[in-house]
Amino acid sequence: MTKDVIALTKKMPDPLSVLAGLLSGGPDKLVGAEGDGAVVRLCDEQGRPLVSIEAPLLVQVRGEAQRLLGAREPETPYWWTEARATTGVKEAEELAGTFAARLATLVGGTAWPREAARSMAVVKADGVSAVPAPAAAQPAVDVLTDKVAVVIQDRPVVAMTAWLADAFRAAAQAERGLQIVTPAGTRMSPAVRNALPGWPSRWVVQDERDGYYDGLSGAVLRWDNGLFVTVESPEATPEDPRTPVARTFGEGIADTGERQLAISFRTVHPADDRLVLGGAVEAVWREITGEPPSGWGTEEPANLPWSLRQLTDVAHERSPEPTWLVVVGTPERPGLATVRITRTKGGVEEDVTMAFGYGPGEELPSDAVPAAAEVLATKHDLQSMLVQIRRARRDLSVPPRFEGPGVPYAFVLGAEEVRTMPGDRARRTPLSEPPRELGPRTRPALYYPLPGDPSDLSGWQDFERLMRHLKGAS
Repeated sequence: MTKDVIALTKKMPDPLSVLAGLLSGGPDKLVGAEGDGAVVRLCDEQGRPLVSIEAPLLVQVRGEAQRLLGAREPETPYWWTEARATTGVKEAEELAGTFAARLATLVGGTAWPREAARSMAVVKADGVSAVPAPAAAQPAVDVLTDKVAVVIQDRPVVAMTAWLADAFRAAAQAERGLQIVTPAGTRMSPAVRNALPGWPSRWVVQDERDGYYDGLSGAVLRWDNGLFVTVESPEATPEDPRTPVARTFGEGIADTGERQLAISFRTVHPADDRLVLGGAVEAVWREITGEPPSGWGTEEPANLPWSLRQLTDVAHERSPEPTWLVVVGTPERPGLATVRITRTKGGVEEDVTMAFGYGPGEELPSDAVPAAAEVLATKHDLQSMLVQIRRARRDLSVPPRFEGPGVPYAFVLGAEEVRTMPGDRARRTPLSEPPRELGPRTRPALYYPLPGDPSDLSGWQDFERLMRHLKGAS
């Protein structure tokens, strides 16, 4: 399985230090560059890649190494340098470990994982053959078929790293699915789960008893004709296509008392050169936690301190192409949001999915939800908003185990959507409790309270009835 090795250093790895690390393979190793120099590769004498090294990233956000690696990190700011060993070549893994160990020693720091970066000795390379370079120079892709790109990850949390983001883009451009394969103990960042498209893309988990299963649904999988597909039950019929569920997926289900407050919303702003983006995310974050986000970035780890101006500048530079961002909180109050900024005919849209984690005995700030909704409705051009409560991990990572679905706590319809709805449809609903008005009476948004009890899934029935009513289908 592919190995990622990461050096966490206080000083920026200078060119001589990087070169010394790259030459850990000995004089018969050659250095090549991909992606305009953003990725450097250590190759064998035939030019085949053994190790790919990402450009060092300056991390100025506290807690990211702990969140993504479970590692003790240096005091911020520090430099994060990733090396990725080619799949199936033992020497490549040793080279990556040696590179990280030498780099950490030369400029001061630590290497993760410790067991992969123990030795600084030169790794012998005689007779080694490596797999060919991935198509389209994608160092994250381990297997490429005409249907999917397969990425193998062996790290505590599958994160939206720069090269995984590149793999997402390359697969989408080639109209392929992306399948991420991990060992059983790996979890997934919400940033990756939120970005993972539908079939044939999926999270594939290795399992001792059932071989492979889908980490989000539990469906048992097998490799067939160039991709992982679900295994059909012997009792399956065209009318009832049953799929067996991995036993591991459903084991150990218990209510630990951990909860997540999940919020998704869309804002649509008029296109204006003076528009500042990210304000909606900050407004909700402040209402829910009492403080702004800690950091953001265009990949994980989130490396930049929170700044509306810098965020806006990045989105403006990339326009008219969409911009994807990740926003994080502090270790003391876990929070994570993904933001997609898109220029459309209607203006500039921000699609936001966020969650905040709470442990046993910590009370969810449910009273802050209406206030957050009102700020969005009155100051940030809210279109719609859905709030859920989940029985899920406080640290927000996604395990390859069953986690109960979220339950709707509230739905909010923006003022413009209320205005354009015919008659009193938005106000007279089939719900037992009428909606609350948010904002000015002449042009209010509407807040629809829902049960929000994680032990009672009937809230989804109420939500579906509300949606059918608002769409005029009931």
